[in-house]
Amino acid sequence: MGIEVIDLKNKPCVLSYAAVAGKKEANGPLKDLFDIINLDTSMGQDSWEKAESKFQQAAIEKAIEKGSLTAQDVDLIFAGDLLAQCAGSSFCIRDFGIPYAGVYGACSTMALSLIMASMSVNAGYSHYAAAATSSHFCSAEKQFRKPLEYGGQRPPAAQWTVTGSACAIMSDKDKKDMPHVEKVIFGKIRDLGITDENNMGAAMAPAASETIARFLKATGTAPEDYDIILTGDLGAVGSRLLTQLLQKEHNIDISSVHKDCGLMIYHLDEQDVNSGGSGCGCSGVVLCSKILNELADGTLNKVLFVATGALLSQTTSLQGESVPGIAHGVLITGGKK
Repeated sequence: MGIEVIDLKNKPCVLSYAAVAGKKEANGPLKDLFDIINLDTSMGQDSWEKAESKFQQAAIEKAIEKGSLTAQDVDLIFAGDLLAQCAGSSFCIRDFGIPYAGVYGACSTMALSLIMASMSVNAGYSHYAAAATSSHFCSAEKQFRKPLEYGGQRPPAAQWTVTGSACAIMSDKDKKDMPHVEKVIFGKIRDLGITDENNMGAAMAPAASETIARFLKATGTAPEDYDIILTGDLGAVGSRLLTQLLQKEHNIDISSVHKDCGLMIYHLDEQDVNSGGSGCGCSGVVLCSKILNELADGTLNKVLFVATGALLSQTTSLQGESVPGIAHGVLITGGKK
């Protein structure tokens, strides 16, 4: 077996970060923590895809501003989204003039882009590397399900795609009061044969279980060594399955420290989001608001961020394929001890 967990010896610094959210997200429990709220989710554009690009543009610009940088200072940006060919990111970043590497991890893209940016800085290939992602309820529904005008009923296990974007800028210029990325782990694909595209939590939970168990074993740590083990948008159904799988397959109990971004972003009972939030923007905006804020101010000191993704496409679903899951992990430590 090769290296399971990559130890970033130089501990790249999270120099700055930003979260941009839409109207529904602004009615959730994290409403006061977002950098920008856009109540007009069309962003004045004539398509939902263009609107999503504008959301991501706002997040990148805000993170650059908060880092006292210019776009020319950023050496490299890793970004992706749910749209075909990562069009939301590509059409956004074309105007920045920053070298761009598109990444796709479905809803795990925030963790994947953060891993790539952190590794680039740690290796000395860049001084400032950005990690960004976005999702939009309307563009995602249009691509993966039915046109909004169809008004299809959502089953209980379904999740609500977050309209939002996030960006974090990693730096080799250490700011001791800011969070740092210490270790990362790439996920393995797990597929237990889930074919219901409305039950992403069940499809992704096995991958999250695998990644968490691998990370804990490789590092010789236990759940209680972390303030939070934070999963990315498993929602209510997937979160229950995750705790059951870890207990059954690995004899690991994370119930006392586990939180899920899909359960944190909305008021489940009040906002009619079924099993919770989803989409690339879900874990992105939660991480780049509440979590990094609390790591920076010392409320949290050690967070294992494990974002999850369902690696399906509209074509594979129509062909009756199952939904493979992936989960990538990032160990983030606080600036203030």
